[in-house]
Amino acid sequence: MEFEGINFKDQSLISVLNQIHAKYNYIPEEMMFDLSDRLKISLSKIYGVITFYTGFKLEKPGKHIIRVCTGTACYVNHSEVILEIMRDEFGIEEGKTTEDGKLSVDRVACIGACALAPVMELDGQMVGKLTKKKVMRVLREVFEDD
Repeated sequence: MEFEGINFKDQSLISVLNQIHAKYNYIPEEMMFDLSDRLKISLSKIYGVITFYTGFKLEKPGKHIIRVCTGTACYVNHSEVILEIMRDEFGIEEGKTTEDGKLSVDRVACIGACALAPVMELDGQMVGKLTKKKVMRVLREVFEDD
């Protein structure tokens, strides 16, 4: 892992972590040690910042990333069923990545697409008006395409 392309000049810890996360989609553990040395900030402070903000991940995500909205509009339209399908039908727990590294699933408070509730984001694309059948079809396509 390299810091190539990361701007350290006059940057706060959060700004540097954002750059690293944007580059790798997570904060690699070995980079925390190097960052601690480079910025002269304790490893515990860096870890504390990373674990405080839910936008930072410490584990490498899967090739495909699903974010399931559980905001009010999605919740009342049964978004929890989406997470149950992920777990029961595909063996994917929220906040985890499949063993083959193909898929990661996260719960988010709100995606901001309430008119499509219940909704999930798959690799940055919104998939809305979800039903069990539609979720199953979308996930099967993800697994078949790889």
